[in-house]
Amino acid sequence: MIKVRKAVLGDVEQIFELVNHYAKEGLMLPRTKDSLILNLQSISVAEEEGEILGLASLAILGHDLAEVRSLAVKDSAKGRGIGKMLVQRIVEETELIGIPKLISLTYQVAFFEKCGFEIISKTEMPQKVWTDCVHCPKFPSCDEIAMAIQTA
Repeated sequence: MIKVRKAVLGDVEQIFELVNHYAKEGLMLPRTKDSLILNLQSISVAEEEGEILGLASLAILGHDLAEVRSLAVKDSAKGRGIGKMLVQRIVEETELIGIPKLISLTYQVAFFEKCGFEIISKTEMPQKVWTDCVHCPKFPSCDEIAMAIQTA
């Protein structure tokens, strides 16, 4: 049975491998083990019998904006609803904190639409652009699609 829970230190190696697998394909930014450890409290994982099948993290960008980050599901576990479970967990956390808007920068538009997100303009999220995007190697030519969902 798949369990969605907060990540723990013992998960870091599997999280690192999964994130950087997709980073090598150019689908997400790479993360160091130190970065994962420092942000461990923001990461949720989908786990089955000790194996991490997927992960997602919640990044707070300001009093009115948060972001789903590093959403990844193992290739061997795709099609089981794991991505949707993880996004729902992040939406619920965002609601509990009281942040009214959750965004995602993604190539997976159809998936996020199924999760209730809508396409928005990147101009609607200046906190993200000027905090993170300016440091990204893709800036200013980012080809990811900005999407958002109202949470509160």
